[in-house]
Amino acid sequence: MSHAIFAAQAGGPEVLEYQERPLPEPGAGQVRVKVAHAGVNFIDVYFRTGTYPGRFPQVLGVEGSGVVEALGEGSARFAVGDRVAWAMGFGSYATHMVASQDALIAVPDGIGLDVAAAAMLQGMTAHYLSHGLRTTTEGDVALVHAAAGGTGLLLVQMLAAAGATVIGTCSTPEKAELAKGAGAQHTIAYREQDVAARCRELTDGRGVDVVYDSVGQSTFDGSLASLRPRGLLALFGQSSGVVPPFDLQRLNQGGSLFVTRPSLAHYVASRDELEMRSGAVLSAVADGSLSVRIGARFALEDAAQAQAALESRATTGKLLLDVGGA
Repeated sequence: MSHAIFAAQAGGPEVLEYQERPLPEPGAGQVRVKVAHAGVNFIDVYFRTGTYPGRFPQVLGVEGSGVVEALGEGSARFAVGDRVAWAMGFGSYATHMVASQDALIAVPDGIGLDVAAAAMLQGMTAHYLSHGLRTTTEGDVALVHAAAGGTGLLLVQMLAAAGATVIGTCSTPEKAELAKGAGAQHTIAYREQDVAARCRELTDGRGVDVVYDSVGQSTFDGSLASLRPRGLLALFGQSSGVVPPFDLQRLNQGGSLFVTRPSLAHYVASRDELEMRSGAVLSAVADGSLSVRIGARFALEDAAQAQAALESRATTGKLLLDVGGA
């Protein structure tokens, strides 16, 4: 038998239930993984609330790490006992899960399974934002919202390493120190300062080249107002809520601005691209050039508490469910 976190219907964290279920069996091209750690991400919240469409009941979680336990027919990419991690493995809030072998990545020696689980989704998100959606170049000025969050800290590091000047928004002095430690040259206390006005001050009135916004509804207007003419707003999340419809003429009035709503799935759509992005992230973790901060850990049965903590936006770094080992 195995155990998993089910959402029987859309709703708040209280709809999550810890249940026993039969041990899943892998089909053709699949493997069964004994899960060690599962990442807690806003995409899990979006599926739980019904913001992203899904069928209920469902086992939540898309990211994690573990050890291959059984192989389905024709599954030759991995062997039993291999350490693997994933960012698109639905049903990760469980002691055992079945996934397509093509969705899994081998974890290099020297990287703990906890760090691998913490790095996959947010690390590859930061990578495609800084090295896919647009190419970061020396002299760029980038505004990163939620700079002390899991994705934010990784994105700040990647942008700074590529030569960008990074401005990070944070809610507390402690979070600001984390963002600066990751490479942000400037931080903005968004509860006390006007973000757009401060960005103008820091850029001598020009505005920033790009805004990376995972917050959504509460930051959208300020993000647009922070951009230089022909600047880009990458809206890759909506932790504060969905951005309502808006008049596209605002993009013209702001200086022929660009807005995109990207998703990691479209930047790891092929096996080659998945291996490229995961390889870039995990190799940087292995050589110490990319630091992964695990902000809090929860037991699998405490998944509701973990999601509530994430939604509070009071956390820093990555939240993990410790399921079955290190």
